[in-house]
Amino acid sequence: MAPAPMTITDAAAERVKVLLAKRGKPSVGIRIGVRSKGCSGMSYTLEYADEKSQFDEILEDKGVTVLIDPKATMFILGTEMDFVEDKMQSGFVFKNPNEKGRCGCGESFHV
Repeated sequence: MAPAPMTITDAAAERVKVLLAKRGKPSVGIRIGVRSKGCSGMSYTLEYADEKSQFDEILEDKGVTVLIDPKATMFILGTEMDFVEDKMQSGFVFKNPNEKGRCGCGESFHV
């Protein structure tokens, strides 16, 4: 069996569970993708997934289902998805070993 394209921390899994529970309608999970944006070229996207696409990579771990857009897979191989909450900010953080750089505001990256 091939290794999972990415990993998810306990904190990220718990946050995904909370978000899905608050959504108010059934979801198969969340979908992660990348899009062109920002000064470094690409940013991560997160959205609720109402159904699985036949080409999605599927990560089922820690009680959550994460669908990875097939166009994003090559950019996020080996990435760890975490959720960080501190006095200044809270949000999902992606630790991507493929990144060659990030923009100063942290909104976008390039590989």
